[in-house]
Amino acid sequence: MASVRFTVTPTKAEDLPGLSDTSPDISSRSGARVRFGSRESVNRSDPLSEVSGGGGGGGADSPERSSIEQGDGNSKISSVYINNTHGMDDDDFYDRNLALFEEEMDTRPKVSSLLNRLANYTNLTQGAKEHEEAESIGEKKKAGKSPQMGTFMGVYLPCLQNIFGVILFLRLTWVVGTAGVLQGLCIVFMCCCCTMLTAISMSAIATNGVVPAGGAYFMISRSLGPEFGGAVGLCFYLGTTFAGAMYILGAIEILLMYIAPKAAIFESKHPEGEGAAMLNNMRVYGTICLLLMSLLVFVGVKYVNKLASIFLACVIVSIVSIYVGALVSAFKPPDFPVCMLGNRTINGHEILDNQCAKKYLTQIGEQGESEGENYTMINENSTMTMDPSLAPPPSEKTTYLWKQFCEGSDLNASCDKYFISNNFSEILGIPGLASGVISENLWSSYLSKGDVVEKGSLDSSNDAHPASTHQPYVFADITTSFTLLVGIFFPSVTGIMAGSNRSGDLKDAQRSIPIGTILAILTTTLVYLSSVVLFGACIDGVVLRDKFGDSVNGNLVVGTLAWPSPWVIVIGSFFSTCGAGLQSLTGAPRLLQAIAKDNIIPFLRVFGHGKANGEPTWALLLTALIAELGILIASLDLVAPILTMFFLMCYLFVNLACGLQTLLRTPNWRPRFSYYHWTLSFLGMTICLALMFISSWYYAIVAMVIAGMIYKYIEYHGAEKEWGDGIRGLSLSAARYALLRLEEGPPHTKNWRPQVLVLLKLDEDAHVKSPRLLTFASQLKAGKGLTIVGTVVSGNFLQSYGEALAAEQTLKHLMDKERVKGFVQCIVAQKPREGISHMIQSSGLGGMKPNTVVMGWPHAWRQSEDPQAWKTFINTVRVTTAAHLALLVPKNISLFPSNSEPCTEGYIDVWWIVHDGGMLMLLPFLLRQHKVWRRCSMRIFTVAQMEDNSIQMKKDLATFLYHLRIEAEVEVVEMHNSDISAYTYERTLMMEQRSQMLRQMRLSKSDREKEGYPGISSSRPEAGGATRSQAQLVKDRNSMLRLTSIGSDDDDDTDGGEREKPVSSSSSSEHHRRVQMTWTKEKSSQYRAAHSGCSTPEGFRDMLSMRPDHSNVRRMHTAVKLNEVIVNKSHDARLVLLNMPGPPRNTDGDENYMEFLEVLTEGLERVLLVRGGGSEVITIYS
Repeated sequence: MASVRFTVTPTKAEDLPGLSDTSPDISSRSGARVRFGSRESVNRSDPLSEVSGGGGGGGADSPERSSIEQGDGNSKISSVYINNTHGMDDDDFYDRNLALFEEEMDTRPKVSSLLNRLANYTNLTQGAKEHEEAESIGEKKKAGKSPQMGTFMGVYLPCLQNIFGVILFLRLTWVVGTAGVLQGLCIVFMCCCCTMLTAISMSAIATNGVVPAGGAYFMISRSLGPEFGGAVGLCFYLGTTFAGAMYILGAIEILLMYIAPKAAIFESKHPEGEGAAMLNNMRVYGTICLLLMSLLVFVGVKYVNKLASIFLACVIVSIVSIYVGALVSAFKPPDFPVCMLGNRTINGHEILDNQCAKKYLTQIGEQGESEGENYTMINENSTMTMDPSLAPPPSEKTTYLWKQFCEGSDLNASCDKYFISNNFSEILGIPGLASGVISENLWSSYLSKGDVVEKGSLDSSNDAHPASTHQPYVFADITTSFTLLVGIFFPSVTGIMAGSNRSGDLKDAQRSIPIGTILAILTTTLVYLSSVVLFGACIDGVVLRDKFGDSVNGNLVVGTLAWPSPWVIVIGSFFSTCGAGLQSLTGAPRLLQAIAKDNIIPFLRVFGHGKANGEPTWALLLTALIAELGILIASLDLVAPILTMFFLMCYLFVNLACGLQTLLRTPNWRPRFSYYHWTLSFLGMTICLALMFISSWYYAIVAMVIAGMIYKYIEYHGAEKEWGDGIRGLSLSAARYALLRLEEGPPHTKNWRPQVLVLLKLDEDAHVKSPRLLTFASQLKAGKGLTIVGTVVSGNFLQSYGEALAAEQTLKHLMDKERVKGFVQCIVAQKPREGISHMIQSSGLGGMKPNTVVMGWPHAWRQSEDPQAWKTFINTVRVTTAAHLALLVPKNISLFPSNSEPCTEGYIDVWWIVHDGGMLMLLPFLLRQHKVWRRCSMRIFTVAQMEDNSIQMKKDLATFLYHLRIEAEVEVVEMHNSDISAYTYERTLMMEQRSQMLRQMRLSKSDREKEGYPGISSSRPEAGGATRSQAQLVKDRNSMLRLTSIGSDDDDDTDGGEREKPVSSSSSSEHHRRVQMTWTKEKSSQYRAAHSGCSTPEGFRDMLSMRPDHSNVRRMHTAVKLNEVIVNKSHDARLVLLNMPGPPRNTDGDENYMEFLEVLTEGLERVLLVRGGGSEVITIYS
């Protein structure tokens, strides 16, 4: 039994074509390929056998091989390409077993290669290069160590660290005191429900494939497309950046308020200026702190990651100390007395002598005034009995608080009315868990800016004298409301993306992310809800509403509850907020770098660059600048709602992405996390939207406007990306639904609009011959409806596929240049007329088929020796008529205005000769919607015969236009019956002679080709000379008789005067005759009599004796008469629209039909021939 050898060789990502689009994450890491061979193949001189350990057994225990299996990055094996045929001769069985597929190995790799690439694929760590950007060819990459982090260390703890933050320590007590326990629970529950539902949606997305660096941005962009991804990614980036600013402000607030108050640079002598001085201190210290943190991040992220565990430990210790302190307070409440005047709270900083009283008694001794040893302070509210015989006579003194409320320290000084009528008292700031204070804290107590923090259960005099800011009360610094508190609290539940951002470090990301994230949210929700209850049950309401702890001598409010000391919370919260700020300044630049590397926002490309190790230097600089803007705001309460908006918008679109993918049932939507439902996603989206407007409706509008502007910018200027996103899937579903609805019946006349198929012709160099056709179509559409631009490539599809692709790209570039929204269709056919027929039949889908064809007039059809051009044109006219499509043929298209050349004031003239559905009425109206034709007025001419009442016709036409709501001048042109003029007869005769001559020329040419002679046939020596004589005659006569149209497409020079022609082959060298240019019956007879002896060809004699067909004379008469009238009335019009007559049923008269159209449009600068499709396109009804 032959042994099996397998060798693992590193493989370049670029050698796996076909995976770059479907599996972008594979292209960024080196995988491995497993090759199997028999014992015989091992014994051969295989260049890979030495690498795999040598020997005949395959080296099962070789250190090199085992090191590769373990993911060691120190292997020195040379790179072998998957599809490289070098060195493959030893694996003959591959060629035998896969010989059927060997020619396609370049584009369809072996399954074993693919599976082993996937099996050995290593996720990227956070902050590494984006997965979809392939590394440059030949760049050596080190194999990364296999990730080993589990759910607890990789997801749960990072989420805890990011969720717990500054709000918990600095603002949650204030939120509970202001909103009350019940509304506080409501706020926490709403915010936590939002993040829980978002986490469920995020888990579904994160387990539907690998999520590399970029986290939420990657998930949203790949689920909702580059436009939504870029907009929400930037919002998430701004939210993370402002979060860094908020954490820094929180750290500085802790530093200046509770750790080192004397470090303040700016101080105010007046109470009114204290707030402004504090803000300036925050700005200065915040800027310094931001600079230091940015330098630390710039030096290296590894230091930040090392400090992360320390910061997390600080958070956990702080929270544990709160719970322990709450339990201890039930038995032994901490001593934090609060001084009250009536029911108003006194600022503890103002009690310099530690006496919460108006007056106190002192003993006067022999040696001066001093306090007696056995005497304590006596005030109105507390007395102490003592032995009068031992006590010296007491002396009454005023306290420091007396001076704050009175004009002096004297007992008879004038004092504040409220001060006089109320007494001082002391209450416990922390009554303890068993005190029952929660009953007072259940209900809300919202304050306006400048209100005094009061305790409602204390007695107070009825004299509600307004408090002055000069008095030592505790004042509310901002006006509070439920919505404001929601905006301030919400940042404390953000941070749920930490696990998905670190998916590269996880051993099993698809299992760890849902479990770790949801457990972290459950943990934090439990902590927040229990904290709300504990704060309400342990701390007095006035202390809870005291944001900065002024009533408890400047202590951090939550610190007063902590055990064993408030410093545990102060130090712990300071370090945790610093750590959170560092994490934000680390994550935000990498998020911006991921967006920049996707190249969907052009002006952000510079931020994709960084240091050699991939650190985003420029992105860090921009992040620091934006964070500085947040620090200049300097108020934690003002910065928090800003980042609330950005995070809520991000979470909203995560929910939308999950719900959309679930409803669309995309084939690729197969998340491993199965506990999701589209109703949960839409409920989460609704809560996010509600919270945005609840917290701050104007911030919500600003955030949406920013996201909308970024969306439109990416849509118009961003790079084209196809990520298989949900929006494309939604578009497909909506398009399918709409197309099926349209199939139910033909569109109503009111809904008719031109769905245009523009037929363009390409030259040999694949350049569009008449690009103004597309310009005209865009002016006609004004950006609405369906536009299909088509062309036909001559040849065989198998050989001309590349030419067809090149033609498609040419047309797409032209459409982009002309800003035409539509589709390109390129058909390869042996004959152009067949290709055009196929295109007209097959273009569009369902109810979105073209109803109008725009094609150009055949250029110089008279001078062309090849009749295919005008025959193709007439065939297209017949095909559109048979398909019941409208046809528009602009003549002299090169003279039509471009989109950048608006027409000056003038007229668009409509010559309504026959009614074919109202196209002639509708087209000028549509054209005037475009800026090029907007200043033109509309005139409508119709033709009246002798038997018509022209006056009544004009009235009826004006009434018809009035009902159509179309403004236009109306004129009826009378055409009198007149005899057919000699000019008409002569022109018809010339047309028929020319047609017969050209027919004989083609026949003689065909005869020569059949006999195999390239030149003149020997059997008919006179044929060549006669044919040339006829051709010259036709051209000379045509040049003199044809009226050259103004600005005609025919730009061949006309021959002047006369031209000498050989009459016969025998005397061609010396005998020349002049040919008369005016060819009438009489002159023809004279010519035959004078040259009866000449050897004139038989066909030429037939031509001279022919009489014009009567029907052709009638048609030419109509064309000439109409042309005279049209030129007379519309010679100065900017554009002339007239009915295009149909081609004759008999194909023998096709060339005459072209001549009729030429005569009809002679002398007109810009003409649009219009042929209706047979259905009404305009109606008078609403």
